Amino acid sequence: MDRDLVIRVLRAPEKAAIDYVLIWATATDLHGIALATEAMDLLVRACEDNAERIRAALRATHSNDSSVEKIRADDLSGDYAVARNCAPTGDLYFDLIAKLGEKATVESVESEAKGVECVRVRVATPAALYRLNGGTPRPIDRQDAVALKDRLDLNEAD
Repeated sequence: MDRDLVIRVLRAPEKAAIDYVLIWATATDLHGIALATEAMDLLVRACEDNAERIRAALRATHSNDSSVEKIRADDLSGDYAVARNCAPTGDLYFDLIAKLGEKATVESVESEAKGVECVRVRVATPAALYRLNGGTPRPIDRQDAVALKDRLDLNEAD
């Protein structure tokens, strides 16, 4: 994965004032547990203003990508609404997630600000990531939850 692209993408939500929380593997990495991933997952608010800010941020990070214009707030409605965009390099996907059923929305996930190479990133807390990963049917997510619990000294109440 192109680290420069990742930093540009992490900078974009702050510049565009996107309402988001970084979740899953990239967020876990910012807490010191490196996980292999091809996707950067952003829990986002599903409204047209935020969708326009998302499009502006993606235009700024990878120009000449006409698929950016296809991202709409309508795509982010429903219980498990996800819009996916691929960077032109083909090695990084952006999953824009409005909500995960009743489990998570941008408003309900606890987050904190992290500094990454002079970029302020809104990232889910370790406890929030533990809860998001621990209750999924995918074995890899449950493994990530165990790694978070063990490495960050979380307890079951977290």
